[in-house]
Amino acid sequence: MTSPATDEGRVQEDVFAFLGDPKAHPDTQRIDTHAASVFLQGDRALKIKHAVRFPFLDYSTLARRKAACDEELRINRPFAPQIYRRVVPITRESGGQLRIDGQGPPVEYAVEMTRFDERGTLDHLAEAGPLDSALVDLIADAIAASHKAASRVQGERWVRSIPGLIDNYVRAFRDAGRFSPREIDDLATASQSAFSRVRSLLDQRGAQGHVRRCHGDLHLANIVLIEDRPVLFDAIEFDEDIASTDVLYDLAFPLMDLLRYRQQAAANGLLNRYLAVTKDDHLDALAALPLFMSMRAAIRAHVLLIRHTTDKAKNQKAGNQKATNIENAHAYFELARALIHPPAPVLVAVGGLSGTGKSGLARTLAPFVAPHPGAVVLRSDVLRKQLFGVKETEQLPADAYQAEITERVYAELLRRTEMILSQGHSVVVDAVSARETERAAIRDAARRAKVAFAGFFLEADLATRQSRIRRRVADASDATPEVAGLQETYNIGAVDWTVIDASGTAEATLKHCRAHLIHMQAATAV
Repeated sequence: MTSPATDEGRVQEDVFAFLGDPKAHPDTQRIDTHAASVFLQGDRALKIKHAVRFPFLDYSTLARRKAACDEELRINRPFAPQIYRRVVPITRESGGQLRIDGQGPPVEYAVEMTRFDERGTLDHLAEAGPLDSALVDLIADAIAASHKAASRVQGERWVRSIPGLIDNYVRAFRDAGRFSPREIDDLATASQSAFSRVRSLLDQRGAQGHVRRCHGDLHLANIVLIEDRPVLFDAIEFDEDIASTDVLYDLAFPLMDLLRYRQQAAANGLLNRYLAVTKDDHLDALAALPLFMSMRAAIRAHVLLIRHTTDKAKNQKAGNQKATNIENAHAYFELARALIHPPAPVLVAVGGLSGTGKSGLARTLAPFVAPHPGAVVLRSDVLRKQLFGVKETEQLPADAYQAEITERVYAELLRRTEMILSQGHSVVVDAVSARETERAAIRDAARRAKVAFAGFFLEADLATRQSRIRRRVADASDATPEVAGLQETYNIGAVDWTVIDASGTAEATLKHCRAHLIHMQAATAV
């Protein structure tokens, strides 16, 4: 980092003292990051870039800071029009006093924003407890919408930059002297090796238009709830190249950060919802996800090291944070190391007649199926709706359930399953699988992919199944209580999956299946 020129630094100190003066601006709160200070005043927030220069940004002159403020407004308004207002000058008046948007010459510039409740950012919500699945869906929808609206860019430059990004944070870790040299070497080697394995895939995705001008800094603190809707803000404005990435690399940031906050279910829900709303465009690219999430964790650790150095130079305290920047940097570093070494994938199948609780089990079991952030859930009901080009909750006619249609659904289910397994990612298949041939085909997919397999066939009495079906709201399944009755006549045949009594609570069924899965994975690892 390079310090600002003496005059620049003195002027900015005057501006900060003016904005924080309790007489001129009572009840002002100040929030500092390594690159900016935000002054909260009433219903507005003023964000001022620090007069600093880092390898990845340069705010060292007033002209550069003004340009950065203008660019921040331009980039962020599409994400958060309800937050970003304008760029406002801080002026020096004829009497020498400072004023916000005065008549004198500007000595500093600020991005003026509508103030929101900072307790509503997702990092605070994630720290407070489990995130609601409906909220996770809304977050995925917002991210997917931002990617759809983002402009496409050439992918070659982004792909070529990845080894350099890895080298940069590895060098920073070595210079910091706070991590084990052996662990740094391991992270560096594994990351570069992972990049070599997926480079051709990333080149292909660039050619397909999946490299776009994204948010670029989508950790949980940069997503806030406003009127119960997630809003993305504080997108990268200082470097077009840093923000021009594969959309999955953009998604990898909140996925990784949710894992950091021990929100495994939310991370898995975010991935599955994003894949669903983007029409599964990315199933053939999941091999890049471990590298992307590891890079995001490592870069976050690097930023926290920079923040620690900056705060130390300013003799500032960490404030109300529960952990220091260094402790958080260590946590992200360890997460980066864990993510770059994903375990082997597995195939889990959940079968059973309608109303046995298959979909609920598949959804709640998926977060616990390694590798991070959990398995992709493939549901036959959803695939059938996609086959007919209708919404998940739209009722299909009876002829959509003819035998030949069901065969097509299962064929597509198997195709996607094998594609995901080939990417090194786990799958949970959610389908009735009432026929021996259907169950055998799913097991054979695991055999061909040379991965471990766990099949669960759920059972419950007819009254329980019909009662559950009646309680369904806005579900992809078209099954009715009458359909459940007809299924009683099915010839299930010999079931070579683990049969689970699912007539009790969903929690009991999940516990039973998790225990079986843990035992299977332990036996496989030996």
